[in-house]
Amino acid sequence: MPLPDPTGLPLVHDDGGVRTITLNRPEQANALRLEDVDALAAAVRDAGEATRVIVLTGAGERAFGAGMHLDVFRDAAPGDGRAIISRLAECLRIVRTAPVPTIARLNGACIGAAFELALACDARVAHAGVRVGLPEVKLGIPSVVDAALLPHLLGPTLAHELILTGDLYTLPELGADRLVNRLVETPQELDAAVAGLAAKLAAPTREVIAAQKGLFETWRNRGIRDSVDASVDVFAEVFALPVTRDAIGGYRP
Repeated sequence: MPLPDPTGLPLVHDDGGVRTITLNRPEQANALRLEDVDALAAAVRDAGEATRVIVLTGAGERAFGAGMHLDVFRDAAPGDGRAIISRLAECLRIVRTAPVPTIARLNGACIGAAFELALACDARVAHAGVRVGLPEVKLGIPSVVDAALLPHLLGPTLAHELILTGDLYTLPELGADRLVNRLVETPQELDAAVAGLAAKLAAPTREVIAAQKGLFETWRNRGIRDSVDASVDVFAEVFALPVTRDAIGGYRP
């Protein structure tokens, strides 16, 4: 495991093909400062070819993350809003479009920008005690950037309630299967569930995963006709790769 970092910046630990990035301010429920956002983005962006899966989690047992630290907003001038949210949006874009699968390991409360970070990941693993929410409206600011993914996941009815109330919800209240890929009963079961899912996500070639994830972004942003056309082009490119021929030849049902 990585040594504690007194700066509070996210910890990065590589184990085989799995890179684990840990939000590292447990005494503040892993609330994010802008330097944490930038460091997190760099840790995802700079993952090397050996990385096959990225896992994001929080230090301690209290929280995955409490969102942006309130001091970020309190200390900002009225005109700083665009710069603040743009840095967060860029971080979440890097996570969402990473060329390898990303898993959010939800070990505790997942709130605000941290919830958006979890939504930006390809998969989420949580224990039954986790609560999630977007309390931004209670601060007088809207939920933005990757909160935009929530209506697609939950449906507009639940998504609008969650966003407009700013309340925290248990996963069963929202329909756990809509938000998480694996739900375990206790925190002690998280690691095994994450490891099992990571192994499955790391099994295909890195090339096909990168191509498929690129198509996910295309599908989110274009209509069906453009998405189908783009899919045909990507399929042809990946099909021609030598690594694909090896995968086809070695496949056993």
